[in-house]
Amino acid sequence: MLLPIIMAGGSGSRLWPLSRTLYPKQFLALTANATMLQETVKRLDGIDHQAPLFICNEEHRFIVAEQLRKGGMDYSGIILEPVGRNTAPAIALAALKALSNKEDPLLLVLAADHVIQNTAAFLSSVQYAKVEAEKGKLVTFGIVPTHAETGYGYIRRGIELNNNAYCVDAFVEKPRLEVALDYIDSGDYYWNSGMFLFKASRYLSELEKYAPEILKVCQMAMDASTIDLDFTRLDTDLFMSCPDGSIDYAVMEKTQDAVVVPMDANWSDVGSWSALWEVNDKDNEGNAMRGDVLVENTTNSYIYSQDKLVATVGVDNLVIVETKDAVLVAHKDKVQDVKGIVEQLKKANRYEYLQHREVYRPWGSHDQIAEGERFHVKHVVVNPGERTATQMHYHRAEHWVVVKGTAKVTNGDRNYLLIENESTYIPIGSPHAIENPGKVPLELIEVRSGIYLSDDDVIRIEEYGVGY
Repeated sequence: MLLPIIMAGGSGSRLWPLSRTLYPKQFLALTANATMLQETVKRLDGIDHQAPLFICNEEHRFIVAEQLRKGGMDYSGIILEPVGRNTAPAIALAALKALSNKEDPLLLVLAADHVIQNTAAFLSSVQYAKVEAEKGKLVTFGIVPTHAETGYGYIRRGIELNNNAYCVDAFVEKPRLEVALDYIDSGDYYWNSGMFLFKASRYLSELEKYAPEILKVCQMAMDASTIDLDFTRLDTDLFMSCPDGSIDYAVMEKTQDAVVVPMDANWSDVGSWSALWEVNDKDNEGNAMRGDVLVENTTNSYIYSQDKLVATVGVDNLVIVETKDAVLVAHKDKVQDVKGIVEQLKKANRYEYLQHREVYRPWGSHDQIAEGERFHVKHVVVNPGERTATQMHYHRAEHWVVVKGTAKVTNGDRNYLLIENESTYIPIGSPHAIENPGKVPLELIEVRSGIYLSDDDVIRIEEYGVGY
């Protein structure tokens, strides 16, 4: 049976301001009502498979778990990488985890941030690939190209095998436009999708042959790992010593058993705003729009509103993206340069590259409403049955007003309930926490006041959850 391995790491900076380091594109709903992560799981429904295994960054762990919970999706575990070391180590960790269960499944390796609009074609290619993977081949999926793309690597096919599969003749780096045009004309080249199918043991045996140090460190890190709820936590010091390497460079370009199966499934890695415009539905004027948007004499544009009405008049070929704390306006032909804005934000140490104004926590979320020199106002949501960490502050007091639900409050040595329209005061230095004992989300307004209001003024007393 197949074991889907879903890689949910990465920062997705080219889709800023929607995608940010702590909330990248795989966790966003960009082309459907479900998020890209959830869509990746949903398209597996047509094949017989085990519950997927996920790999993600440490800081994204609760987002992954919460999105799977909201989607009602089963999973077999979440491996946490303390640092990113590219795809070869990540897949090695998954293979080792699979083999630790005394099984040797076929691993279907997928990225959580791809768009595949033709699910039937995707599933058909997986079935073709299974035939070769069961023979011990390492299968990669080659996307049938629709145009001469210079932003993707290519795979050149070789000898044809049975079942719509070919030996891999070569992996090719991103080409110049004139070279890409020759690739398209030849019919022998596919876009490199970054999706794979192979037995866990075969991948590890080839990794041991061509990149033994990666396998050695991954094995040591897994041997020293610990289980925390559904999370597998690696030994940080050990894993940091792992060489960085992609699966293509470490294994696929060197193995003698690489096979490519074509996939013609309206695939995109959504690597830019222009790519997102291409895969979204458009009006008669070529505009892709989401949210509260009004257009007049506007053509060929992508317009996204998260919080406010966005209106455009007399524009063409633009990308306009509005979030609660940032607005991007870019020419659609220049969207690759968005990463330059992200770099400027990093250099200026501005939070906008890192996270949104609304921040998600394992217990809920908080959204900053207003701020001044000596006050911050936030809208806080605590999910049913959840509780924040017990903590205290040295420089600020807090006022809480419940606007929905029931709050169980810890305030110093007191515990008490607050219902809608009731409030409480948390003095400086008082240990405090909020719990939602009810069945509906708890919503409250928090007003911070004091001489220093930043989030780093916090002392954790009980790590029940994660504070804010």
